[in-house]
Amino acid sequence: MTKNMRSHRNFFLYKCLFALTFWNHISLSVENEPHLFLTIFQKMVLTKKIKSLPLLYTNSHQSKANFDWVVIQNTTESLSLSEITNDNVKKLVALLSNFKQGSRLQNLTLTNVSVDWNALIEIFQTVWNSSIEYFDINSVTQLSHIESYDFDYSGTSIKALTLKKVLITDLYFSQDDLYKIFADMNIEALTIAESDMIHMLCPSSDSPFRYLNFLKNDLTDLLFQKCDKLIQLETLILQKNKFESLSKVSFMTSRMKLLKYLDMSHNLLSHDAADVQCRWAESLTELDLSSNQLTDSVFECLPVNIEKLDLQNNQITSVAKGMAELKSLKELNLASNRLADLPGCSGFTSLEFLNIEMNSILTPSADFFQSCPRVRELQAGHNPFKCSCELQDFIHLERQSGGKLFGWPVAYMCEYPEDLRGTQLKDFHLTELACNTTLLLVTALLLTLVLVAVVAFLCIYLDVPWYARMMWQWTQTKRRAWHNHPEEQETVLQFHAFISYSERDSLWVKNELIPNLEKGEGCVQLCQHERNFIPGKSIMENIINCIEKSYKSIFVLSPNFVQSEWCHYELYFAHHKFFSENSNSLILILLEPIPPYIIPARYHKLKALMAKRTYLEWPKERSKRALFWANLRAAISINLPMADGNWCGETD
Repeated sequence: MTKNMRSHRNFFLYKCLFALTFWNHISLSVENEPHLFLTIFQKMVLTKKIKSLPLLYTNSHQSKANFDWVVIQNTTESLSLSEITNDNVKKLVALLSNFKQGSRLQNLTLTNVSVDWNALIEIFQTVWNSSIEYFDINSVTQLSHIESYDFDYSGTSIKALTLKKVLITDLYFSQDDLYKIFADMNIEALTIAESDMIHMLCPSSDSPFRYLNFLKNDLTDLLFQKCDKLIQLETLILQKNKFESLSKVSFMTSRMKLLKYLDMSHNLLSHDAADVQCRWAESLTELDLSSNQLTDSVFECLPVNIEKLDLQNNQITSVAKGMAELKSLKELNLASNRLADLPGCSGFTSLEFLNIEMNSILTPSADFFQSCPRVRELQAGHNPFKCSCELQDFIHLERQSGGKLFGWPVAYMCEYPEDLRGTQLKDFHLTELACNTTLLLVTALLLTLVLVAVVAFLCIYLDVPWYARMMWQWTQTKRRAWHNHPEEQETVLQFHAFISYSERDSLWVKNELIPNLEKGEGCVQLCQHERNFIPGKSIMENIINCIEKSYKSIFVLSPNFVQSEWCHYELYFAHHKFFSENSNSLILILLEPIPPYIIPARYHKLKALMAKRTYLEWPKERSKRALFWANLRAAISINLPMADGNWCGETD
């Protein structure tokens, strides 16, 4: 064993021997000379020989002195005792009487006090004449036999008294006897909490109270009405009571000239716009009205000089412009209400902090910081944001605000639509075109104009109006024919071919085409407008009838043909029949070469036909013409039913 270990063991044995001797001495003192023990206890405390003596407990079974409280903590400045009863009050008073003013003991805490009224008052009176400055009493039970008492408040060191969980067992007693003791206390701070207190008297003279805390009692609107004695009061806490009228609360404060902070949270407060005008203390700068039943009308009943206002957890739906002029307001808490948008700052020109979390805001206004230039922090998270174009400006606002949005980005998430629920606003993006209505309208207008221009160009280039007019003529002709002669709708071929040509090429048609086809072998019947069009019918009807009653349609092509309007009509209707009946009914005869540049745009079908179909070219050499006529006859060869008035073989 080392020398250090032997020294440590000897020191430990010495401490044990000293503790045993000290405990025997205390036991003998408690049993034989209790007053001697109290004197020793006090001297040891005052000389700092006992810094802490935890849980020293003796009872009547162990001690004839019946010294049965529990010392929870003891230092030169603080003393905490528990289990105070009527039986040991006199011993406690004797102990406290030794701590006269000027001693070091400043803090006294009594817990689990089960005494009657006289015993409690005796403890109060003893403490009032001691050096104690802060006196706390927790859990006072069995408080009974309440009666009037002439309390001596003079010459005290007490600054603050706190009573919690006071239970009065008397059923019948004068309320004034109870409340007068506390109302007239000449101390700076008084707390009576969780005690089912229903009232408190106004002090009988100007009171030194600076701090009053009546947390969690049963106080009502009758408290301190017309009380003008609380001239020094700066802080008043009335949280968790039963106040109902905000206007009556305002009148309660109107005589408190120095009141700065008022806590009215967790009450039943409401305000009707029809109520009398509110009158608050002009000195009031902080007001807590959270967790009440206040609506929009609350802004008609607020202190004009208020700097910090808490309206959390009420039923406010909007902050109407012009309703309140709170030019000194710097902090406003509107969390957990029913607001649908951010309030403006028209009435809050000094606002620096705004909490509007957990409301019903879908698309907050993006001009908030422009209307509230002095705001340094905005808490707007945990709202059911609707992620749409309207929200894009608010998202841009965060980037421009320089970190003024508290809780960004975690507290800002999409709630609507369903497919975006849970998406952080910072991850929500839409294109500028999708959200900028002006840009979208301009783009749509430009695209529409371009589309109209393209359609117009194509219509002009392809001669769509002309074709539409021809289609109208076609349908009208077919309708009239059906209406006038429905029995003739089944088409019967009467001609081998319909001849379409320009008047400028009529000599060739009359001198070459018709004679060679009609006077040759076989009976070829040709439909020529000059001899076969029926008088009384329109030209369009005659053209359509001839084309439908002809097996083929012969088109004599030349530069003159493409310049003829009627030839174009005839080509269109013949081409329409070609596609509608899926027949091979067109025969093209190129009388003269046609330069492509002279073919009008609306003759695109002619271009297509000449490019895709074989055409007969009129030969200049006479030796080749016999083959030309043979091929043409073969193309229109068909047996037609003989009809009355057949002119086969006749010449023009």
